[in-house]
Amino acid sequence: MEEVMFHGGMLVAKMLKRAGVEVVFTLSGGHVATIYDGCVREGIRVVDTRHEQVAVHAAEGWAKVTRTPGIALLTAGPGVTDGITGIANAHLAGSPIIVFGGAAPIEHWDHGALQELPLVQVLTPITKWARTVLQTRRLGEYTAAALREATTGRPGPVFLECPMDVLNGFIPAEEALLPATGYRTEARPQGDPALVERAAALLAHAERPVIFAGTTVWWDDAAAPLRTLAEQLQAPVFLNGSGRGSLPPDHPLFFSLARRAALSNADLLLLVGTKLDFRLGYGQPPLIPASAKIIWLDTLAREIGVNRSADVGIPGDVGAVMAQLTTALSTVADHTSWLAGLRQQERAAYEADEALMRSDAEPIHPLRLCRELRDALDRDAYIIGDGGDIVSFGARVISVAEPGHWLDAGPMGTLGAGTGFALATKLARPEKQVAVLFGDGAFGLNGMDFETMVRHNLPVVGVIGNDGLWAQIVHTQRQLLGHGTAGELAPGIRYDRMVEALGGHGELVTRPQDIRPAIERAFASGKPACVNVLTDPAAIYSRTTQAAV
Repeated sequence: MEEVMFHGGMLVAKMLKRAGVEVVFTLSGGHVATIYDGCVREGIRVVDTRHEQVAVHAAEGWAKVTRTPGIALLTAGPGVTDGITGIANAHLAGSPIIVFGGAAPIEHWDHGALQELPLVQVLTPITKWARTVLQTRRLGEYTAAALREATTGRPGPVFLECPMDVLNGFIPAEEALLPATGYRTEARPQGDPALVERAAALLAHAERPVIFAGTTVWWDDAAAPLRTLAEQLQAPVFLNGSGRGSLPPDHPLFFSLARRAALSNADLLLLVGTKLDFRLGYGQPPLIPASAKIIWLDTLAREIGVNRSADVGIPGDVGAVMAQLTTALSTVADHTSWLAGLRQQERAAYEADEALMRSDAEPIHPLRLCRELRDALDRDAYIIGDGGDIVSFGARVISVAEPGHWLDAGPMGTLGAGTGFALATKLARPEKQVAVLFGDGAFGLNGMDFETMVRHNLPVVGVIGNDGLWAQIVHTQRQLLGHGTAGELAPGIRYDRMVEALGGHGELVTRPQDIRPAIERAFASGKPACVNVLTDPAAIYSRTTQAAV
């Protein structure tokens, strides 16, 4: 009887298949070719992009949308270094991705082999876990370990370096180390009961409580427990990151534009899976009063108490802990006047924006563009923000109605991430509308991957706020220095024609009344599309008076 042999790439692919992986992202490279072969044989789709950064962003996009690990395959040397920005973005965002990196054959290490670099050392600071596999038979074992490391505790990126001779080596099937089950846990840790009781007591007596929920709510699938707790407490809820959509915008406890008023007047802040980082003034006055009590829930204990002490900090699965709090919370204060005052602030802020959202001015005001995009989208559409000022304007106007339906780069703020996010989202959710709100600068970074969308038949609609500037930078420079050095682009660039040349659908829009019809035609085209909207370069998003992002 003929002995069954596997090459190393088959072992990687078999383990990925056992873990339920459906797709991997790459830019074709010889060092990882046997993994491609294994994926094809195992029925895993291989999606090839035009830049390794996009492949890694796509892996993160897949993870963000599906809550399963995203996979990127990068060839050696510049293949991996091109992907470093995507890895760093996943690191700061806490997204579970696995990057397989090719490497020179072990037998030629330190001989000056092609593309030989110390990649594990380079990537260790921006990954949860980074290893080199030195034996073919252990590739499946290490792939299982990578899946475990990426998904347990706080999610994050991992890197697995696979030398070419290890991947190309053959071993008898019975020698392969391929864990079947039990190599990672699905446990949901509960909160310390004593701390839950302490937190419930503080919540019960709070007169002006605020709930602020972020990305961990999405990873812990905790939108329903959040809603239940908020409704029992009758507290206003603000959302950021992947927490957006945990409450729909028409829920009576959902707030967005009154954030500064709520935080600066709160006597208790319940943080759920979000950080007191730059987005929340590092937890300090004047945004958050020194007298306010802090209850902090997060997956990892080390995330709690950073920048400001917590009165009660509870590590654990945030959905499980919120369910415990709901059970422990028997009575609450009357928050009717607190909610009414914040709702009045919310309406006033919206009314201040509304004139610009309906402006007929030319060039088009960014808020008019964002309103038209919002109104053209289905309720269950996915929206991706990729830009500076234009996404800040968009976040004021566009609120998603379902968890996980808003994607942005997160704390890294990586411009250009949206293209990879979008193509992965359309792969994962082909029946849904997928739109990207681009700044023109952000589009220029990875716009070439619209060709990838055309080639793989992924009809994403990109809407560009085209003001001919790196606006967030230029406006700040002009205010501080009196000039906008190195921040101006050629005005009116025809990105729509570029997408048409790549095989997609493109339209240029110069009048406000034409925006929505153009977006609707873009979706109807069934092609990857670019709606290129010329916006007012003088429109400034003020970060001192507005705090919706």
